[in-house]
Amino acid sequence: MKGRAVPKVLFTFGREDDLDRDAVRRLVASLSKLLEPGDALTATAAPDLEFTSSVPFGGAYVLDQLWRRLRIDQIVGRVGQPKRGRRRDMTATERVLFALVANRALAPSSKLAAAEWITNDVHIDGLAATGEQTCYRAMDWLHEVTGDLEKQVFDEVADLLNLEVDLLFFDTTSTYFELEEPDEPVARDDTGRKLDGDQAGDDAKQAGFRTYGKSKDSRDDLPQIVIGMAVTRDGIPVRCWCWPGNASDQTLIRQVKDEMRDWTLSKIVWVADRGFSSAENRRHLRKGDHAYIIGEKLRSGSPEVQAALSRQGRYQDVAENMRVKEVRISDTDRFVICHNPEAAERDRHMREQLVAQLTDLIADTDKLSDFKRGELRGRIADKPGLNRCLRATPVGKLRIDQAKIKAEENLDGKYLLRCSDPHLSAEDIALGYKQLLEVERGWRDMKQIIDLRPVYHRLEERIRAHVILCWLALLLIRITETTTGSTWPQIRRELDRLHLGTFTGSTGTFQQVTALTKAQRDLLAKLEIPVPKQIVALQPAPC
Repeated sequence: MKGRAVPKVLFTFGREDDLDRDAVRRLVASLSKLLEPGDALTATAAPDLEFTSSVPFGGAYVLDQLWRRLRIDQIVGRVGQPKRGRRRDMTATERVLFALVANRALAPSSKLAAAEWITNDVHIDGLAATGEQTCYRAMDWLHEVTGDLEKQVFDEVADLLNLEVDLLFFDTTSTYFELEEPDEPVARDDTGRKLDGDQAGDDAKQAGFRTYGKSKDSRDDLPQIVIGMAVTRDGIPVRCWCWPGNASDQTLIRQVKDEMRDWTLSKIVWVADRGFSSAENRRHLRKGDHAYIIGEKLRSGSPEVQAALSRQGRYQDVAENMRVKEVRISDTDRFVICHNPEAAERDRHMREQLVAQLTDLIADTDKLSDFKRGELRGRIADKPGLNRCLRATPVGKLRIDQAKIKAEENLDGKYLLRCSDPHLSAEDIALGYKQLLEVERGWRDMKQIIDLRPVYHRLEERIRAHVILCWLALLLIRITETTTGSTWPQIRRELDRLHLGTFTGSTGTFQQVTALTKAQRDLLAKLEIPVPKQIVALQPAPC
């Protein structure tokens, strides 16, 4: 110890007259990248400036650029004009609608929370603030023009992405509402839309919108609605539909096909799962120049399924963990059996666990009374996996059904497809059906990322508008993902690190964007979106 302070020089800039100021700026910019966006802005601010706020900027900026590239801002302006009379300025409505879509993609919340988010927690170009009632009015308008807007948005998407919709995937899901009672039944047409009093006849269907049905969220105890979505093979959502909660999957796809008849689509092969496999649906989908690929229920017991599964033939390897075999049992339809060895191993393992569990359940039941065995039989009947392996003897004793287990072994890892297109190869049929997973991924993202549920609305029109907002958000997300090759959560995290800071000084107020990182520049380059201006707004102080 020297008993005095000894200065330690970390870096020397040299003589002031020889100072490389550009090098200093680069050094400051490099060091600022180690700080949070708000801290970086504060550190680089001029001494006479006060740093007042910082909000995320990148996510909303990218979504807004895609929104404008798809010309949705112009579409809103067109569909919002009256057929006669004075033209309306739709700019404010368009900005609120975009903000609500961005909210679903970036920070999903209720309309009250969304209004606060728009006003205080994000920068939306052209919309400094909004209120809850303004959001509701925009949603009411959106419900009125949904049909025209969906059609024109798809035309722009098809033109931008050069979409050739040869395969169109359709599936449904449900979303429930935490209500004590379902909605009161009202008169509806065949599409599930409400009828006015003068339109409703005595034979009109009566149904509430939020009502009980077969829940795909395992919440049969709560009222729900049914939502359908058509998706391209690249995962681009084409259109959404809503129906009352008791709507049956078997009839919905016919309405979907009819409503898309006038859209400018190339030849379509509809791809749907086993829930849409009725003979009437298949006849309807074949009308015009359309075809279908539909899954068949292996345990339906139909003669066609049994004939297809019993037909001998050699499997062809078409992809990793996928083998296919085409069997000819019909003059009109083609049947393709798909086999996944890994899935077969999983099925075998699951069945062994079920048999072991069932064996424990029925052990020593011969000693029970007929009434007690009947009780146990009833409990097992509610569990399809266990019930499938159980049989009862003529005197009511419970046994493992070895014949059914043997039959189940023949189904391990298999699924059966039916196709009406004579030109598709068996490989194309199998891989096309496998892409139905894109719809399932869409539903998963709608519920987890865009937060389709909970729905905070009570009126049917606003619930339908809420679903359309979620569809538009998913559309922008999918375009971003397919263009960049990254997932939306990764993209969103990176973009949200790009902030907009507000500074106030004696000469006025200005807003400045933080420096772009390499990852942010790469994302913008892949999306072909221009780098944002560094100074977004500048307002001189009043004289």
